[in-house]
Amino acid sequence: MAMIVCVLLPRFQLSVAAGDRAELLRTPTALAPEPGAAQKVGEVSLAAEAFGVHPGMRMGEALARCPRLALVAPDPAGVADRWERLLVRLESIGAAVEPERPGLVCFDARGLLRLHGGRALGESDQLSRVLASARRAIGTPARLGVAPSRFAAVAAATRARVRRPEIVSGGREQARAFLASMPVALLRARPGLVDMPEALERLGVSTLGELGALEPAALADRFGTAGLLAHELAGGGDGALRPRTATEFLREALDLPEAASGIQLERGLGLLIDRLLARRERRGRTLRAVVLSAVLVESGTWRERAVFREALADPVRMRLVLAPRLALMPAPAEVLRLAVERFGPPVSDQRGLLDDPAAARAARLREAIRQTRTAAGPDSALRILEIDPDSRVPERRAVLTPFEG
Repeated sequence: MAMIVCVLLPRFQLSVAAGDRAELLRTPTALAPEPGAAQKVGEVSLAAEAFGVHPGMRMGEALARCPRLALVAPDPAGVADRWERLLVRLESIGAAVEPERPGLVCFDARGLLRLHGGRALGESDQLSRVLASARRAIGTPARLGVAPSRFAAVAAATRARVRRPEIVSGGREQARAFLASMPVALLRARPGLVDMPEALERLGVSTLGELGALEPAALADRFGTAGLLAHELAGGGDGALRPRTATEFLREALDLPEAASGIQLERGLGLLIDRLLARRERRGRTLRAVVLSAVLVESGTWRERAVFREALADPVRMRLVLAPRLALMPAPAEVLRLAVERFGPPVSDQRGLLDDPAAARAARLREAIRQTRTAAGPDSALRILEIDPDSRVPERRAVLTPFEG
């Protein structure tokens, strides 16, 4: 039987963005939308929730409900940095963590009971020691919830207190009974169900128990697969955890003497790439995904993730991929950072010397087409196929067909 532990740090992104301005958290405050994103507020303070403002609400509606709402610029780089350090601390106690979003992470405690509790203690005492170890590893006040499923554990964490975890013992039926009285607003914790609670409340469904009593066919007819997922969650079920692969934290930073932009940023990026590739901790491995971030002059941070088409360790090719991302920076930077998110195989792979150049080119073309279709849809890569070039009707002369490379 699963024993999922949820670690919840309420308003994690808002507290990081506020920094040492702790007084903001005691007033109606919300995270401002990121540049270029939809005009919806992020995490909100407890005082803003009292006015009916919730994360994901449109800016105009939030300001209409709370005219005194203060907006704080988001700090994506600072959030990612602090969150990664917290995840590494949890992994140091042996937990295989699955982070859902910054401030919310789950792991299965079954494999840690004897590791931290010993064989002489009962299961409840072993679980208490696992939770105590997790709390020490985090080092900051957090809410802990334990339940048979991931969604039920998240719901338990929302009801828990900082020094008193909420534990739901038993199986799926016990989890369903625990969730029955809780509001459907908890479904917003799932990215694909953010807009569903508002629609359910308009239909008169206010609790998860009422949602679980509905017929799955009726929910599927109204909401599609999202309705079936919501019914499964309300019934105490959920999918299995998919823990992330533990990685090393490798990062280089460069303090810019002046507010840099343009060619100065590109030179700084080249220096960071050279430093990162020269680090001893890389141990000859290629890089598969990196994160480029910056501290902006006008307060706030900027963060961009880049996944290479294939793992590489060539500084020239890395500059070709990362340099265009600098144009997305909304303001001049005073600190530029480059971190490794995922490593690839060692550089010693010499298969390219034995491959046929024509076959290698065709393989790269097929991979480029696949990535284009993934990003822009199935109709983004087409070719013209002549059918009846002598026809007097232009539409019969040629058609568009999928390009297979």
